[in-house]
Amino acid sequence: MLRIVRSDLWNRLQSRTVMTGAWVVLGVALTSFSPVPALASATATGTFTASRACDAYLSFRKGTNPGAVRVAPGLQYEVREVNDEARNWLRVEVPGVQAPRWVAAECGVVQDIRVDSQGSTPSGGAGGGQCSVAGQQDSYVLAISWQPGFCEHVKYGGVKPECDHMADGQLVVSNLTLHGLWPNRKACGTKYGNCDDAGLSLTEDTVSYISPWMPNFFYETKFGKYEWEKHGTCSKMDADAYFRRAVDSVRTVNDSIAGRYLTNNIGGTISKKTFYERLVADAGNSKAANSVTLLCSNKYLVEVRVRLPLDFRAGGTLSDLLGSTLPNTREPDSKECPGDEIRIEASGQ
Repeated sequence: MLRIVRSDLWNRLQSRTVMTGAWVVLGVALTSFSPVPALASATATGTFTASRACDAYLSFRKGTNPGAVRVAPGLQYEVREVNDEARNWLRVEVPGVQAPRWVAAECGVVQDIRVDSQGSTPSGGAGGGQCSVAGQQDSYVLAISWQPGFCEHVKYGGVKPECDHMADGQLVVSNLTLHGLWPNRKACGTKYGNCDDAGLSLTEDTVSYISPWMPNFFYETKFGKYEWEKHGTCSKMDADAYFRRAVDSVRTVNDSIAGRYLTNNIGGTISKKTFYERLVADAGNSKAANSVTLLCSNKYLVEVRVRLPLDFRAGGTLSDLLGSTLPNTREPDSKECPGDEIRIEASGQ
């Protein structure tokens, strides 16, 4: 059973509760139930209509709000989670923002809330659920590493032989490399993944094809196995097709005008403004810059994140890859490179 603690907002709403299996279905109101062990949050569906402008936090406990995102009065938002302590914070989908944000419940009106009392992901209902079912993606993120920058400036757990061999000069990386191709499902926020327990199986030809673009494969398959199990299993592609498509996408970015600008300045610096100007020129669309985010550590480039449509075309032009329907805003990220000057680390430095 679920314990709901009243707030002024909930007290103003009509109380009506229907119990359905492990789910608590609430009409327009939330009432009190016997206690269960508290969770940090609970998966939920429903709607929230803002009555005033309020901050939409990435973490309401820490007060972090990258991009200064706010909900707008009169607009309706889909609810994805509620905080389990008091139900006075809602995690909602904000258009144009990839990760759902936390909003104070007192900032608007909540309707048709449905809360999972077990803290599990719903398999249906508003927003669709299906967060571990393959083939439910509505977009992708292509995560591209600048391997020398990552190995030198990012703390990582365990052993990465590609980093060790760059440090001792046995491996030189001078191109962008694959971190992962991540199917996205908007209704699931950042939780879409781990869709199957199928192990990683690749042909020798595929391993040879992808190794220069995912250098961990020169030495082992540990990182590739992780990416496959967490993300690739949701793609409805077999492992060979998934990694080849991902690599072909990285090659497109690497060979673009913006990609060549980056690799032509290894060991030096680039201008973020110039990078985006060249990206826009190559794609032939002023919104292309909204699809790409540069991530840094201590002003050193470590990753390039690319938002892709469901039907993206790999192996063609940059315009083919990004598609014709481009986002209106760039996804805010706390690790986005600050300022204009970005340093491009070289192997072994």
